[in-house]
Amino acid sequence: MAATNGPTGVFAITKARLLIFASLAITWWIAHLLPSYKPMIKAQFKSRLDEARQKIPKIKVDWHPTDDPRARYNASKLALIIEPRPIPHLVPQLLHMTSVVPPDWRFLFIGSNKSVVSVARSYGIKHQQVIGKLDLMVLPEPWSIDSKENVYRLLTDVRFYDEFLPGVEWILKFESDSILCSNSPTSLNEWLHWSWAGAPRTPDDRFSGNGGLSLRRVSSIKRVLQFQERYNDTEAEDEWYGKRLWVMQGEKVAHGKNGALAVEDVYMEKPMGYHVRDGGKGINDAVWKKPKQRKKIFDYCPELSLIMDMKLERERCDGDNKEGGIGPTDEEKEKLEEEAKKAAEEAAKAKEEEEARKKKEEEEKKQKQAEEDRKKEAEEAAKKKAAEEKATEHGSDAGPAASSDELDEILGGEDVRKTDDGLNKEGASSSDSDSESNDDADAKAKAMGAAAQAKAEAKKTSTHRL
Repeated sequence: MAATNGPTGVFAITKARLLIFASLAITWWIAHLLPSYKPMIKAQFKSRLDEARQKIPKIKVDWHPTDDPRARYNASKLALIIEPRPIPHLVPQLLHMTSVVPPDWRFLFIGSNKSVVSVARSYGIKHQQVIGKLDLMVLPEPWSIDSKENVYRLLTDVRFYDEFLPGVEWILKFESDSILCSNSPTSLNEWLHWSWAGAPRTPDDRFSGNGGLSLRRVSSIKRVLQFQERYNDTEAEDEWYGKRLWVMQGEKVAHGKNGALAVEDVYMEKPMGYHVRDGGKGINDAVWKKPKQRKKIFDYCPELSLIMDMKLERERCDGDNKEGGIGPTDEEKEKLEEEAKKAAEEAAKAKEEEEARKKKEEEEKKQKQAEEDRKKEAEEAAKKKAAEEKATEHGSDAGPAASSDELDEILGGEDVRKTDDGLNKEGASSSDSDSESNDDADAKAKAMGAAAQAKAEAKKTSTHRL
């Protein structure tokens, strides 16, 4: 056996036993000191834990979603129609509007018992109700919508907006005679910066907010209702709001064609929609009278046929000018007037030209007559001169020449005879040749010379006798 250097057995001192003893001693010491340091340790631990919690990102999980389908839409945007009459086209009009208005808008139909029941029968309307897009409502008493005045009172009462339209900021107000066009290049959401936008009544209307088809901001409406109250049986609610919003600072209101949302009395190219007053019974001629413009409107917005009382082209009367009358159209009348005016101008011009031509002919005739007179005087002067020369020649041969007075007397007698002969021969041809005229002149000159010479001889003989 090997020899050992220390005691053996249970009480033998080993390294392991020393370590165990030391750890027990330290544990007892810490346990003795722990009560005095316990608050400090807790505070330190809590501070460290809080710091760690602050560094952890916050996450909120909603494990209880709502079952209301209306929550999927924007509660601040609402398309509103108020109609107590059970009109047949309400269902197709509503379904069309739900497809044209942006998808985040909700619809509210407020009607009477009859109109609500007539609309609610449609399967398409029921589907819109199920998906939360459309609500049908009959207002409780004392609210009433059986007349336009009651509707005006409803829309100018702040309690209506607080009780039935909570949380709504924008209202698209439309009626049974208004519609949005699916071909419109703009979206309704592009108009949300306006306080009020509608249809102008005149091209320079300072408030283009006709309420038949208009976009309204509820906060602007409530601003007005805070200090103003409409008197019953006065102007329509849209006109009442317009006079006040137009002068309020910070409100952007449509005026003229600037901000005009729809067409009613003033024609515009490619509007958002149309308001056809009373279903077409009160339409403006400036928009609807011309056939070409009317066709252009229907090509752009064929949905108008849903709300307008229309006839087929083959149902027109004979002679219908397509402008609401029988006979020529205004355009044709204008064309006829222009043609008549043009014909009158041409006739006046022709008359002036004829008068100028006649005047010119008269002047030419006078000039020709004057020329003929000058020629005649020249011929007579030449004849007289020739007669004098011949008389002088004969006088030198046969005796003393006749005096100038005697020659004038002879020539005067010849002229008288010539004048008488001309009057007796009136109507004779004026186209004798110049040679024949000269021969006659020479013969007459010779005769005159002979007569003058004979007269001179006779005078001489009488002188000698004396």
